[in-house]
Amino acid sequence: QVQLVESGGGLVQPGGSLTLSCAHSGGIFQVYTMNWHRQAPGKERELVATITPFSTTNYADSVKGRFAISRDNTKNTVFLQMNSLKPEDTAVYYCDAAFGTSVYWGQGTQVTVSS
Repeated sequence: QVQLVESGGGLVQPGGSLTLSCAHSGGIFQVYTMNWHRQAPGKERELVATITPFSTTNYADSVKGRFAISRDNTKNTVFLQMNSLKPEDTAVYYCDAAFGTSVYWGQGTQVTVSS
């Protein structure tokens, strides 16, 4: 069974940076498309960034140019580098691993952008 564990969330001032990590275990990491989603209070969960097994990336318009997703297949880990953070980036961030019809989710990590 695939397990995902996110880390790296916290409190940061506007304009600051954070890097989230998502450690993958229990499967063959290299075959999974990895995604970062986020969910703010009172809002629906939204897709933030995607990286395919071939390291093709895609981003939501709201984070383009500020966030960068990457993966390290030797460490079975996906990262989300977040720069120029805004208060509206405040949310619980979740990673998920997708392969075929199977999707696995982590437990989430809180990111709060506030002065």
